[in-house]
Amino acid sequence: MTKFRRASRSTRVLVPAALAVAALAGCAQGAGGAPSASGTAPAGASPTARSSVTVTPAPAGEPAPGSLLVADFGSDTVTFVDPGRGATGSVRVGTAPYGLALGADGRAWVATAEGVAVVDTATRRRLALVPYETDTGPVTTGEYRGGGMGIALAPDGRRVYVGVNVPGGNGALEVIDTAKLRVTDTVPVGRRPFDVDVSRDGAEVYTTNHDSFDVTVVPAGTLEPRRVEVAPYGTEGGLGSWLKPHYAAVRPSDGKLLLPFEGERLAVLDPRTGRTTIEPMTANTHQHGATVTADGTLLAVGTGPIDPDVDRGPSLTVRSPGGAERVYPLEGPHEDVAVSEDGRTAYVTGGFTRDGSWDGLSVVDLGSGETRRLAAGSRPLGIVVL
Repeated sequence: MTKFRRASRSTRVLVPAALAVAALAGCAQGAGGAPSASGTAPAGASPTARSSVTVTPAPAGEPAPGSLLVADFGSDTVTFVDPGRGATGSVRVGTAPYGLALGADGRAWVATAEGVAVVDTATRRRLALVPYETDTGPVTTGEYRGGGMGIALAPDGRRVYVGVNVPGGNGALEVIDTAKLRVTDTVPVGRRPFDVDVSRDGAEVYTTNHDSFDVTVVPAGTLEPRRVEVAPYGTEGGLGSWLKPHYAAVRPSDGKLLLPFEGERLAVLDPRTGRTTIEPMTANTHQHGATVTADGTLLAVGTGPIDPDVDRGPSLTVRSPGGAERVYPLEGPHEDVAVSEDGRTAYVTGGFTRDGSWDGLSVVDLGSGETRRLAAGSRPLGIVVL
């Protein structure tokens, strides 16, 4: 059994001196601050106009089984990826796309800094850009840019839920009617909603709010939000803490939310009662993206150490429903993960929201443990299997 390590102030809340420069714009910092010159839209550019065209010729028609779609946070595109040979085409969608959701009708919904883009994955064209109702300030790029982050579809496909970051303040959950292509409701949530998930029956929506140490539970019927703190290490350090929630996954067996922390603790949140229990994890690394398969297997992305003296490097944790874990080392930081339909292969995006990102995916054979890197996209974050 893994022992829980107590987070010291020097190594867990304040940035270690050796990492301070790289982490000034990092995950541990707050959601405010002016973006750098490199994080702003080009002067005179019209983001909405220039994001409506296909930028790389790509064949139309149904995507090949097992094809992937990634959100290019380092660009204004999404990229189609053949796992065997790499990128096969890109479509402009809007500035700094983050999360992705895929509907049964083949439409992909992309959370960008400007609005939610709708992409027909068969024709590989952007169909619409739905602007946010929430005022997120100027359109920028970079880790703390305003606009959409996490995004999810209702099971019946009638609504899209997107977590909208408001730099320097609390965020919002916006509800989009997928037929009318417009925002119908806006719900206040916590700071920087990294992830959005929906219960299997569609009755509740959950935003995982990084900078406020919480999950907002939103009933789909009433849209009356309820805050649940999720802070297995406490909230010491506030905006400067590394020990915040990032991504969640809804466990199929009981509807509880699984939130990995630091490769040490798995917070299991019951959204009905607001109670959180803690289970041990073994990867011992800072964790971001998470997904769960139909049988309840959890996959969690380890981005690398907070403190190199005590933490391990990047990895992918595969955790069985019973709690047994297999940890696959990865080369370099990663952000999010998707699993092939047959459950044999994991695709881990190399975008990463902090320094150290790279333009590609790691393809992990979950049987043999063999891992290979595949060049694709531009700082890819969100990913779906088509």
